[in-house]
Amino acid sequence: MSYLYVAEQGATIGITDNRFQVKYKDGMLKSIPAETLEVIEIFGKVQITTQCLEECLKRGVNIIFYSTYGAYYGRLISTAHVNVQRQRIQAEIWKDDQFKLIFSKRIIDAKIRNQIVILRRYARSKGADIDRPVIEMQNAIEKIKNSAVTIGQVMGYEGIAAKVYFKVLGKLIDSDFTFKGRTKRPPLDPFNSLISLGYSIMLNEIYGKLEAKGLNPYFGIMHKDREKHPTLASDLMEEWRAVLIDSTALSMLNGHELEKEDFYTNVEQPGVFLAKDGFKSYIKKLESKLRTENKYLSYVDYQMSFQC
Repeated sequence: MSYLYVAEQGATIGITDNRFQVKYKDGMLKSIPAETLEVIEIFGKVQITTQCLEECLKRGVNIIFYSTYGAYYGRLISTAHVNVQRQRIQAEIWKDDQFKLIFSKRIIDAKIRNQIVILRRYARSKGADIDRPVIEMQNAIEKIKNSAVTIGQVMGYEGIAAKVYFKVLGKLIDSDFTFKGRTKRPPLDPFNSLISLGYSIMLNEIYGKLEAKGLNPYFGIMHKDREKHPTLASDLMEEWRAVLIDSTALSMLNGHELEKEDFYTNVEQPGVFLAKDGFKSYIKKLESKLRTENKYLSYVDYQMSFQC
């Protein structure tokens, strides 16, 4: 299945002869067979025809809307996958404190272990000594496993590990791209710009997978409920932040696949953002990462992509 990302301002998405088509302002056309399309992700001022909207609803193709800078606005979805009975069972899980604690411990344990993997990988290429920070993060894992008796305590140890992780990460990014810590709204440097956009895309990727299984993305387990926020999707993305998004950003900056000129600042919208060509390169790289096949699940004997 394929994903369609459209960020060219003024482009129009339509459907002709069973093919979704993107017409750009310069007259160029991009065409995708309707049978293969799973998601359309739109950034900024992009038009979409009524016929295309209807076809997406019929086929269950999700359309996700972002601002030009990657802030999430909302989505158009079909109700074909709604499963009320499954969602009733899902809602009952909230009453099971033991299940929620075990779930949270497993997710955060995996998240910190993946962060350590990323630090070690890039520390080797930089010749950096990160033994002490890694020990601190491993201590957090042990505390989560043996000492934490509430989700609040699990998240507290996660916060300690995250602080260490991002501090070390700043020393492993190419010196052309200064990173002094996590900034979100707005991102204040190129690395934050990349991971903020990546996290938003991944969150909505998981959102769509949950809905396809008849689950409610807003019935969270680990994170506290937030108005209009898909908390369960937030829960499930924690494990994958470092290994998918952070690693892609590091690879592109340290490998000079993106340069300073690929980012810009905007007086009207404070922060640092990807310019058009840099945006295309990042989306292409991220899509390739998500489609990479690995045997990462112990209970299956075949390779799967992260996007499955």
